[in-house]
Amino acid sequence: MAVATASEVKAEGVLRGACAALAAAAAALLVGLSTQTETVLLVRKKATVKDVQALWVLAMAAAAAAGYHLLQLLKCLYLGRRFAASPCCRNSRALAWTCLLLDKACAYTTFATTVAAAQACMIALEGAHAVQWTKLCNIYTRFCEQIAGSLALGMLAAAGTAVASAVSARNVFRLYPSSPRPYAAEH
Repeated sequence: MAVATASEVKAEGVLRGACAALAAAAAALLVGLSTQTETVLLVRKKATVKDVQALWVLAMAAAAAAGYHLLQLLKCLYLGRRFAASPCCRNSRALAWTCLLLDKACAYTTFATTVAAAQACMIALEGAHAVQWTKLCNIYTRFCEQIAGSLALGMLAAAGTAVASAVSARNVFRLYPSSPRPYAAEH
């Protein structure tokens, strides 16, 4: 049964920190900076994240993902320091499976909300002539550019979360010893 080395725990901590930073940056860019006020037909209109429900859901999911990765980073720091000499806690199958399932849920949620927000933003970029929705990005250019940046950060966070999920899967499967196949032993 292989045990994670200190360098592997540090690498996972760096990955978790990067995922937390990307998700937090995406949420902060969406909530804090993505507003623009323009005059349209003599009326002052303000574009915010709450105007597109998918963007608001993405902001909340990114904030939750950042919090989750921060907790996982703290777990890595705890395991790296406290159990460097005795790796007994790192052999917990229940903890490894819980982390894997939570990582998978976080990866799927982050990816799904980012893609849903990107799809909703395509309507703002291209318009939908069948339902008489006009393009909004030609009016709110800065708003759309900031949203595009947050979507890119969200996709990077989703990719990082997928890699973290693969690391969790590796940690789960290294807890199970490999057994020789009976058929291979006979031949």
